[in-house]
Formats: sequence, C-alpha cells, structure tokens
Amino acid sequence: MINTNFTAQLSNTHLLKNQAYIGGEWSDNKKLAMMNVLNPATNKVIGQVPSLEKKHIQKAIKAAKAAQVGWRKTPATQRSIILRKMASLLIKHKQDLALIMTIEQGKSLLEAEAEITYSASFLNWFAEEARRIYGDTIPSPLADRKIIITKEPIGVVAAITPWNFPSAMIARKLGAAIAAGCSILVKPAPQTPFSALVYGKIAELAGLPKGVLSILTGDAITIGGEFSSSNIIRKISFTGSTEVGKLLIKQSASTVKRLSLELGGNAPFIVFSDASIDDAVIGAIQSKYRNSGQTCVCANRIYVHAKIYDEFIKKYIKKVAALKVGNGTDKGVDIGPMIDEAAILKVENQINDAIQKGGEVLLGGSRHELGLNFFSPTILTGANHSMLLANEETFGPLSPIFKFETEEEVIKLANDTNFGLAAYFYARDVGLIWRVSEALEYGMIGVNTGSISTAEAPFGGIKQSGIGREGSKYGLDDYLEIKYMCLAGIDQ
Repeated sequence: MINTNFTAQLSNTHLLKNQAYIGGEWSDNKKLAMMNVLNPATNKVIGQVPSLEKKHIQKAIKAAKAAQVGWRKTPATQRSIILRKMASLLIKHKQDLALIMTIEQGKSLLEAEAEITYSASFLNWFAEEARRIYGDTIPSPLADRKIIITKEPIGVVAAITPWNFPSAMIARKLGAAIAAGCSILVKPAPQTPFSALVYGKIAELAGLPKGVLSILTGDAITIGGEFSSSNIIRKISFTGSTEVGKLLIKQSASTVKRLSLELGGNAPFIVFSDASIDDAVIGAIQSKYRNSGQTCVCANRIYVHAKIYDEFIKKYIKKVAALKVGNGTDKGVDIGPMIDEAAILKVENQINDAIQKGGEVLLGGSRHELGLNFFSPTILTGANHSMLLANEETFGPLSPIFKFETEEEVIKLANDTNFGLAAYFYARDVGLIWRVSEALEYGMIGVNTGSISTAEAPFGGIKQSGIGREGSKYGLDDYLEIKYMCLAGIDQ
C-alpha cells in the first residue's frame, strides 16, 4: 500500500515501489507481513513495505551467489557503462527522487535534491574506478620465477544503510561493489525504504543483471543475523551507530567477514582567534544544522577562543535565528523535522543535563511551535566536558559552545573522546593549521570549511568511529581481494 496523495505528487510513479527487490524480482506482498512508513513532518502513514522473513533473505543470498559467477567475469567497461546509466537516471528523475526522500525522511527538498546529485557522483566516480583495478608485477629473487599480483572481487557483499542519507549511503556502497564485480544485498533503514527501493527500479532500467542487486526490507535483527551468519556473504558494509557496529563485529567473527564500518561521531569545531569569524559562523551552521543536525560528521562540540567568543556568539545567534523550520516540502525551509520522537527526547535530555551543569540556552532549547517532530535550532553556552552533550553524539539541532584559551587546551579537549570521525577548525596561521591538523585524532579534517564529503575523497574514521574508507580510490579496496601468483619453471 502507498498513500495516493504520495503518488499524486510524482511525475514518474513507476519509481515508487513498495515491494522488496529479491534477486531481481519484486516481491508478492499479498503473502507478506507489512510495516508502516511514516512522514516525520506529519506522523501519518505514507505507505507500507514488506517485513521479510529468513527464507526471503536466504533466497536473495542464493540469487546473489548465482549472479556473482557471471558478474565477476563481466568486463570492467560494461560494469562502468551500467553505473553511468544508473547515475544518469538518478539525475534525470532528481525531482521525483528528492520528493520521495523528503516525504519519508523530512529534510528539505533543496537538501534532498543535493543528496541525489551527491549519490550520482559516487556512481559516476566508481564507474571510472572500475576500469582502474590494477595489479602488479614484482621483481623475483629467483631467475626462473615471476611474481604476479592481481585484484579480484571479494564476492557477495551486504550493505546496511541508515535513514539520514537514504540514497547517498546506498550509492557509496553499491557503486563500489558493482565496480569491483561484486553482487550486493542492501538492507535500508525501516524509516526510509522508498528511497532505497528506487535503486531496484533504476538498476533494471540500466540493465544490471538479475541477482546482482537485492533490496531487502524488514526487521534489522532478522536480516542482519542472516547477513552475519552466512558463509556466502564475504563482506558487510554498515553505516550507523557504534553500538550496532560492535554487535556486527561479534556476529561476523564466526565467519571471519571483512567489515567496513562507518559509525558514530563527536566532531569538534574549533574557531581560533585569528580566524575569519564570519566564515566560521557560516561553516558552523553548514556543518551543524544540515539535515536538522542528524549527520554523523556534523559539529557536535563548538570550541571558540576566548578573544572572539562574544563576537562569534553574537553573529552565530543572528544567523541561526534566521533559519526557517518547517515541512521539507514547503518553499524556503532550512530545517525539517527530526526523524522521530526518540530523537527529540535525546536532544531534550542533553539540554536538560547541560542546564543542570551550568549551561545557558541563548536560542531555542525546546520543541518548535509546529509540534510533532519539529525542534527549534538551539544554541547553548557555558558548555563543559561534564555534560552529556560533550561525551555522546547529539544527532539534532543543538549547538553547545565551549570557551578555550590555548591551542594545547583545545587539542586535548577535542581529542577527549572515543570517537574519531570528523573534526573542523578555522584559522589563518599556516603553522597553526599544520600543527592542529596533525594533532587532531580524526579520520577527516575540515580546515576553514564545514563541508568535507565528496566522492573523490576517502570517507571514514578512526578509534570507535569505524573501520575502512568509502569513496575515493581507496573505497574500492575493501571490495577486492589480492591474489599472488608465483610462476616457477618458466625458463625451462
């Protein structure tokens, strides 16, 4: 079932599917249990998708294994052509796909359209990289031998993707898998299945062979359990919480799978005394309030030097207060709803804890007058490291501002976390820039910018923020195995 008001807004209704995509076939929903999908801006049901059982997951895994035999032998040029076609289809239908995303996820149409473009960039990038999977020849220590190194697809892979970027996180994993010659099973978040199921239709239109891609909706425990216990699946790529990532490590131990984990963050955003305050304010807003603060790389702790602390706050409040909150489908909206009630409760808990420990709310601090899942953009000063907001990921539109005096002090505070995904800082002194970039214990550093993600650069963290990298030339490595061939007796 899909709400007719939903489909009526689309130019191409064939893109909106409410069936699971199992081994290249759309499911017969009459025989399946269904689960509701809500619009977070209204809390109304917009449709239903299947909640698959173990037998359906096993069927998809077997289909992926069968498809893998031929897909790994498909020339890289052909895999590249298919990826380019998929990217072109995303751009061709960008308005419809953005609307689907906004209705089920909440972000503004402008952000959703940008995400579709971003998704296509990964498919195009890996279309190019598919043709650059190079091996090596190594000089042998023995005269009658040759050492040859080749790279081969790892095999069937599984991807578990989040609700905050329901298209891009699929594209980043799917693009690499297809480029490498792997078949892939995708398990999307239950909050945003329609943006994922789009890829089944796009794959069909682009000519991807049946079985190479499956999109499986349903219970995370059921599907994740089948993924981690299967001897057929050789790799799992997961984007989500650190807690679930740790569970996948444990569950995958018995089958010794390769794991790519992009987990939680606790990003510091540092503004040094020589920084351009106006640029830092823009960068902080760009980083903090995108997707209503529901991003793993968004600024979680904002550190401002004491010399410019008051001026920064004055300008920051003015800019944040001008942000428009509303339904993502409405014109001019900057901040849409949060994903659900639980997300709001977490932000409220952090704010209440901070107030009890000396924090002061200068802007927002409560649910928005629109009600439901809307929360006002919030700025809190007097933040310190005894507060929850300093020690756990917020995932909401809350800016806690910390004051610091010295470079050594702020580096110590910034690194005082188990997470190490992204960090940002603003400064002009070249020596300071190099020192701080090297001292910050994070996988990605944004210097004088609040936006760092692009298909050309490796995305990923250190410490408890994950394992491996996605995107860039490095993003293909986790989908490939290195094979060493020693050719002896060739001079006889």
